[in-house]
Amino acid sequence: MYKLEPAVVMGGEVIIYAPHLDVVSRVHGKYIHKIGYHILPYFLNDWERFKHIPLGVLAHSTHVRGSGVMDAGVERPNVRVTLASKISAGDCARLNLGYLDPAKINVNEWIDREDEGLLYVPKAGEILYRLKV
Repeated sequence: MYKLEPAVVMGGEVIIYAPHLDVVSRVHGKYIHKIGYHILPYFLNDWERFKHIPLGVLAHSTHVRGSGVMDAGVERPNVRVTLASKISAGDCARLNLGYLDPAKINVNEWIDREDEGLLYVPKAGEILYRLKV
C-alpha cells in the first residue's frame, strides 16, 4: 500500500488483491489484531496506549494504512484500503480495513482502465510509485 499511495488521488482506494492470504502476519498477528491498521498520527495521538507495541509492528500498521491526519480525535486517512483475501469481512472491519470477496473479483476486468481512474498494478509491492506532475 505505501508504495502505491503516492500515485492515488486523495480519497481514492487501494485494493490489495491477495486471495491466498489467510493470516495478517504469522509473526506479529497478535499485535496487529490488538491494534489494527492506522495512520501514524493515530498512534502518536495516544502514545501511552501504544508505546509497549514493538515499533516494527507500528511501522507495519502505518505502512498498510497509509498517511492521513487526526481531526478532532477522528482518524482521517488519505486513502481507503480494502483487502480482498481469505481474511473475513469481520476481521477486516476490526482491523480498520475494507473488505472485498476475492471470489467475486476478476482482475482482468481491471486492466487498461486508466481513463476511468482505475489502475491495475500486478506485483505492486516491487516498485515505489509517484504521480507525474
